[in-house]
Amino acid sequence: MSQTNKSLEALFKPFKSEKLTLANRTVMAPMTRGFSPEGIPGEDVADYYRRRAENGVGLIVTEGTGINHPASVSGARIPLFHGDASLDGWKQVVKDVHQAGGKIVPQLWHVGMTRKKGELPNADALPVGPSGLSLSGEKVTEPMTESEVMAMVEAYAQAAADAKRLGFDGIELHGAHGYLIDQFFWGNTNKRTDRYGGDLVGRTQFAVEVIEACRREVGPDFPIIFRFSQWKMNDFKAKLAETPDELHRFLQPIVEAGVDIFHCSTRRFWEAEFEGSDLNLAGWTKKLTGKPVISVGSVGLDGEFTSFEGANTASLDGLIEKLENEEFDMVAIGRSLLMDPEWVRKVREGRLNDLLPFNKEALQKLY
Repeated sequence: MSQTNKSLEALFKPFKSEKLTLANRTVMAPMTRGFSPEGIPGEDVADYYRRRAENGVGLIVTEGTGINHPASVSGARIPLFHGDASLDGWKQVVKDVHQAGGKIVPQLWHVGMTRKKGELPNADALPVGPSGLSLSGEKVTEPMTESEVMAMVEAYAQAAADAKRLGFDGIELHGAHGYLIDQFFWGNTNKRTDRYGGDLVGRTQFAVEVIEACRREVGPDFPIIFRFSQWKMNDFKAKLAETPDELHRFLQPIVEAGVDIFHCSTRRFWEAEFEGSDLNLAGWTKKLTGKPVISVGSVGLDGEFTSFEGANTASLDGLIEKLENEEFDMVAIGRSLLMDPEWVRKVREGRLNDLLPFNKEALQKLY
């Protein structure tokens, strides 16, 4: 990677909001790893996160962790966020990260209808979603009943309460990429006619109730981060909002429910979200809501993550320029940090030529 000409100062300014203070603007993006047998994160997982904290990551967002529902995750090695053994594992993760001077939030997750019938860890549990439809619109199961939806809200709330009890620095709710919360947002997967369906605003009701229930459990001062995206795993061109006005109408109920920070997931951070403006999704979200935002998407690399092929390092100039312009407040780094726990330290020390390209073999190991 060629040496950048821009000062990196903007990336290493402290961040301070009403509920969260960070040493710098770097965030470890949540990335599913699958190294937690029976859903229990062990010492190797704790060490993995600790190494990022030791090397100066401002905020760690854990990989997606399954809330207390039998169909919350796909795979027996995906970490859970319920049960004594799994929670004890996460307690050790928090302890290690804090001892290394870092801050960490769990990403609370339910995969919804992306889960296939028969998948572990609970092969008998059917996938659930607002209308029982896969991301491609095919009927797989029956729609969730209202009582099932309300029970799911409480499962998120319990996870939030556990996160606070374990000493985490906040929570992130995964509302992106076509997983459960996003399936309620998206018209292709939500055909409900009750209070959880309807138009773009009506389809935010499930998320609103999840956020409000989490806030009830954690109190007014505990940070709630909300991750959302336009794109889905099966449709990179999908959009919940076609215009800034639609995005504003979509975001407003979520803001009012109690979100503190938005994590705006895009595949390439430099791409404009709407015609007529250079702002990306995070930039528009900050402009429309006034809330702090995290941007993400192929930071420091020249290839987008969805292929998970190799990628070479790339200049940080464009990223720094957007940070200097205060288009967003924090930057989530994914594959670069997956490969290299020292990425933040190297950037801070100006050792840009020491940054490592991404190798897909990193997916098979906890560096």
